[in-house]
Amino acid sequence: MKDWPYPRWVAHRGAGKLAPENTMAAFRVGAGYGYRMFECDAKLSADGVPFLMHDATLDRTTNGTGVGGETPWAELSQLDAGGWHSRAYAGEPLPTLENLARFCIANGYFLNIEIKPTPGVEAETGRVVADHAARLWQGQAVPPLLTSFRPESLQAAMQAQPQLPRGLLLDTLWNGWFDIARQLQCVAIVCNHALWDAATVAQAKGAGMRCLSYTPNDAWAVERLIALGTDAVITDRVDLFSPS
Repeated sequence: MKDWPYPRWVAHRGAGKLAPENTMAAFRVGAGYGYRMFECDAKLSADGVPFLMHDATLDRTTNGTGVGGETPWAELSQLDAGGWHSRAYAGEPLPTLENLARFCIANGYFLNIEIKPTPGVEAETGRVVADHAARLWQGQAVPPLLTSFRPESLQAAMQAQPQLPRGLLLDTLWNGWFDIARQLQCVAIVCNHALWDAATVAQAKGAGMRCLSYTPNDAWAVERLIALGTDAVITDRVDLFSPS
């Protein structure tokens, strides 16, 4: 991408910790703080519906139990995904990727979709999420940014919808990460913010890739990233950092 269309400030899972993550309520809260770009986690239900949830299991963020990817959407859609956070959000449902897409498109918001596959369906998740993203954002000026820790998911997304921009997520600088990112034609590297230093930023930018960070939540950390010349921060602290 010669022109980078995305803003610097990205709200992690909608609104960080101020609302139940990966719910429509969270994205509305993040928008209320002035955020114009959001990060979400997308995985597949047992019957292939892309929905928003971070964990492989339902237990932490819903009133359900078991593996989300082994549960059909008809059951997932009935779960309470807000009560775990606070009583104010009790009854908040799990959204589909399509729910969030319609919200973002209607309001001119940008989206970073982390492909978060249930173990064992990495490639299928990458393909299906990419196909849905291409359909939902068809005709829109700025597509969503697809990212993943799993190269298999990004590979499948690239094969399915090569025109969609991709970014490799890193929690460590494992051997071969740079070569894999180039093979996947990534437009961005999305690192744990502590991994960035001047040399790594120069390496990524020298290959034409943007430098994004998760999840810096303190002013000193964000100041360091800006000084290094990184391009975006994905933060929980939507209440601390004002995008304006």
